[in-house]
Amino acid sequence: MTTALPCGSRLPGAVLPALRRSAPVLPVVLLVALLALPVPAGGASSGGGGGTGTLADAASALVVGFCVVRAVRAGRRPLTRTAAVVLGLPVVGITVAAFGASSAATGVAGATRYLQVFVLVPAAVLLLIRDAHHFRLLAWSFVALGLWQGVIGVHQNLTGTGASYMGEDIRAVGTFGSTDVMGMATVVSYGLVCALALAFRPHSPRQRSAAVVCAALLTVPLALSFSRGAWIAAAVACAGVLLLAGVRRAGRVLLAAGAAAVVLVAGLGVGSAMLQERLSSITQVTGTPDQSVTDRYTMWAASVDMWRERPVTGVGLKGFPDHRDSHASLALSAGSDTAGAGSGFVRQPLLSPHNMYLLVLGEQGLLGLTTLAGGWAALVVCAVHRWRRQRSGPNGPGGPELDCALVACGLLSWQLTDFVYADIGGPSTVLTGVAFGLAGWWAVGSHGRAGTGGVR
Repeated sequence: MTTALPCGSRLPGAVLPALRRSAPVLPVVLLVALLALPVPAGGASSGGGGGTGTLADAASALVVGFCVVRAVRAGRRPLTRTAAVVLGLPVVGITVAAFGASSAATGVAGATRYLQVFVLVPAAVLLLIRDAHHFRLLAWSFVALGLWQGVIGVHQNLTGTGASYMGEDIRAVGTFGSTDVMGMATVVSYGLVCALALAFRPHSPRQRSAAVVCAALLTVPLALSFSRGAWIAAAVACAGVLLLAGVRRAGRVLLAAGAAAVVLVAGLGVGSAMLQERLSSITQVTGTPDQSVTDRYTMWAASVDMWRERPVTGVGLKGFPDHRDSHASLALSAGSDTAGAGSGFVRQPLLSPHNMYLLVLGEQGLLGLTTLAGGWAALVVCAVHRWRRQRSGPNGPGGPELDCALVACGLLSWQLTDFVYADIGGPSTVLTGVAFGLAGWWAVGSHGRAGTGGVR
């Protein structure tokens, strides 16, 4: 009894300062944590920025509202000029495309989603992050969410309770359900990229070891997601992280990963025929590709045809479903079959081309693609430029925030690569806005102003 009291009295003293230090970004951490909850029926979307709102979407609105109130009360410009230009550039194309929508309600709904993901949530996250500690806390929240969803996904695969894939309920989808098969793959990929990047944090051996273990564990649910686009994006992002961390480090890690793959696949037989077939189908553009590949390329061609019809402004926000049939060939199927993971058989309509760049090109034209993709390109250039400055700084190779640079560049690499095979839509979409906010803080945020939260 007498020895327990001092321990109990010391606990608040240790916890409260940590909470105070982390308080500015705790709303965003809560937002990330809400994505661990099961998705209600109808919460998923088939893409294109549609779908019903979720609890995480409501939380993101509260976070944005809080930042607006704080900025008004401060009476100062909340963003740097560069950040305001980069994050505000997409507003031009989105607004013009909203006026070209089939109805006012459709335009408002589409504009709200695009502004949420690419402008408002990233700006709010950028403002709430004050230093590298906050940045790493959010990155670790990505890792934790990926591990949680990954554990559920692996359990689904082992017990046959996942989404249907080739006649078996083995596809890992986490809590997102069979109607949002990309949800878990996205969350796990974010966690994998963040964990790999955090493994290069200077002067923190314990966290580096934990990050390495987390990165290794997250490769399993990513494989069991059977998401070809997520696999390609993860390979590109991880390769980029390793190269930015150093060529020698990259070589050592790649050799270790190759040796582990040989042992697991050749020695222990890990890796089913389904995984091998799924991987080989990536290159099946001609010949006899599966129907999903045929549908994807058919919808890509339809988007390009829409752009040719209205090259500058596109067919309007959320206009792809209305114009799809008049531009797609007869090779397009009526929809995608989904089942399993607690849901019955559903014939899900194909409402987007599953390519963010072509979706924007078809619906927003060259104006929308230039402003939106131009902002992303600016983030990449600024992020790499800041990485180079810190790498050549007085603190030695990499600098004290090397892991933050790798997280930002890795997340951008993954997202911009994945956009070739996917678009926004579904409950996990709000996490895309948080990822752009993390990258934005590193690339164009206001640094070195403790206590300002990026306001100046």
